[in-house]
Amino acid sequence: MTRLRIFDAADANAVELDTRDPAQIADALTKIGVRFEQWPSRPIPADADQAAVLEAFSPEIERLKAENGYQSVDVIRMVPDHPEKDAFRTKFLSEHRHSEDEVRFFVEGEGLFTLRDEDRVHAVLCEEGDLISVPAGTRHWFDMGPSPRFTAIRLFTNADGWIANFTGDAIADRFPRHEPEAA
Repeated sequence: MTRLRIFDAADANAVELDTRDPAQIADALTKIGVRFEQWPSRPIPADADQAAVLEAFSPEIERLKAENGYQSVDVIRMVPDHPEKDAFRTKFLSEHRHSEDEVRFFVEGEGLFTLRDEDRVHAVLCEEGDLISVPAGTRHWFDMGPSPRFTAIRLFTNADGWIANFTGDAIADRFPRHEPEAA
């Protein structure tokens, strides 16, 4: 279930908010400029190609493109046996920023976006049906977990896609990683 935990940036043990309420999550994230929505799930075969996934969510994608001028859309899949999963996880675990919004819609699976504002760290566990849009310039990191499994739609303003500017700050090492709960 989607979850937001807000910490004092100086103390990873100081949890100021822990909620699974979607309205409370959206409200808290709006205060730091982050868009959070939940879209209805749609049945998509596990072997669906990119075109089929994009077609299933076409109305929502077209709305976001019209509202925000996104030019490029794709689908990324990660599975536990991906040969480069450890390298990808490590890369995304470092705090970074982008010169454009980072927009992700989780078609299935989950991942942990952790966002830092001036004095708070917001850890957002996104799951199936969750859309998150992290504004350009926002310091953040992403953890897909040790055995990642997700499919996500990504929207970009820059046709070249995702370009990260790493901050060099080790703050991500002090906060909880994504360890999926046992089912």
